[in-house]
Amino acid sequence: MHERSSVNDLAAILRRELDRYSPGEKLPSSRALIDRHQVSPVTVSRAIAALAAEGLVVSRPGAGVFKAATRATTATEPRDVSWQEVALSAEPSPGPDRRADATGVLTSLAVQPPEVIDLNSGYLHPSLQPERALAAALARAGRRPGAWGRPPVEGLTELREWFAREIGGPDGTLHASDVLITAGGQGALSTALRSLVAPGAPVLIESPGYPGTLAAARAAGLRTVPVPVDRDGVRPELLAEAFAASGARAFVCQPLFHNPTGAVLATDRRAEVLRIARAAGAFVIEDDFARMLLHADSPLADPRLAAAPLAADDPDGVVVHVRSLTKITSASLRVGALTARGPAFERLRAVQAVDSFFVSRPLQETALELVGSPAWARQLRTVSAALAERRQTAATALAQHLPALLPDPLPRGGYHLWLRLPDGTDDRELAAAARREGVALTPGRPYFPAEAPAPHLRLSYGAAPHPTAITEGITRLARALPDA
Repeated sequence: MHERSSVNDLAAILRRELDRYSPGEKLPSSRALIDRHQVSPVTVSRAIAALAAEGLVVSRPGAGVFKAATRATTATEPRDVSWQEVALSAEPSPGPDRRADATGVLTSLAVQPPEVIDLNSGYLHPSLQPERALAAALARAGRRPGAWGRPPVEGLTELREWFAREIGGPDGTLHASDVLITAGGQGALSTALRSLVAPGAPVLIESPGYPGTLAAARAAGLRTVPVPVDRDGVRPELLAEAFAASGARAFVCQPLFHNPTGAVLATDRRAEVLRIARAAGAFVIEDDFARMLLHADSPLADPRLAAAPLAADDPDGVVVHVRSLTKITSASLRVGALTARGPAFERLRAVQAVDSFFVSRPLQETALELVGSPAWARQLRTVSAALAERRQTAATALAQHLPALLPDPLPRGGYHLWLRLPDGTDDRELAAAARREGVALTPGRPYFPAEAPAPHLRLSYGAAPHPTAITEGITRLARALPDA
């Protein structure tokens, strides 16, 4: 049974059974609950923890679990919090609007119930996550001398060195001193935007673009300016026009397996993007989220054809690079890196220090143990093969049930497909209809900084429990789409 469902079911049963017990009376032992309900020890532990968090039971190590004393309740009038509407809207005029629209982010973070096929999430299914390797790395990290001590603000030197090699390449264009360890990729993006762009100023963002970038920019009080993307990545001539028209000093992009389109920035555009940004006196914030999500059958898997990060070709500090370990491992391994040179690095370091001081040392130590173990290379190979299989499964199902929606070309990296819907389709209504059919997908509208030129859905095949679920999910989508 699905673990999350088992925990919820057992907690509900125990909650009902509490009526049989007097305050302070002991509940059955964990072993008895395991045998009676045929669940795992982990399920019992989590269900008891849920009841304890609700104040219904008290757990006494070595003694057992007891029904909590009855708490007195008093009827109260509903509280009046309407004053907050005024307080939260009282921005100085003409101050920037800092209201964060997290719709796109929260949609991708939503946890689906077991009966719904998840073709929405931005994280790998647990079956593709290296749970044993992570557990082993965490155990080894915990035994390191000083593992619970305070780390350097910039991050552990060894981990910074590892990121510098991964991003800068074998020629060593980056050094550990250019790397700042961050709490995942989203935290790095937020830090970069708030460090490099003044509140109220414009920032150029690909259109369509990652909703997390849009949300972070708006929360920082920035004015987002869209730059259209085609099948070869951002269009340089429109990028130059956007810089000239807006006076922006930063451009956020995903050159490799762009989210959501899957585009790879064409070779002849790479140098042009850097030249345009340099001429504008602007930074390029390179979000390299999909670097480790390369498919096994991708031409870029050949080292001779691999597209290096823009940061590896940048001697002048134009590129601020974002890299994270989260996508390839687990949503909870929130360890990433920012690279920058010159005063920009000092600004990034200062902003992160004010926000959070530093990234947890045990988490950094765990990441270091993981990437230094044989399990790391195995994880990269496993995910590479699995994503290629899942992409092809999705393409085959689309060709059979919804051929007009099949993207061309298919991306050979990342974990999603960008489906162009028929004109006149309401993407949000379609996503809601698909949800009623038992499959979760992401409407395309939150990916656009301005008005969406056409309706889209994003189909994420990395979160599905297995390839056959992808086929079933697309079958359900076809039922939801009128005139499919």
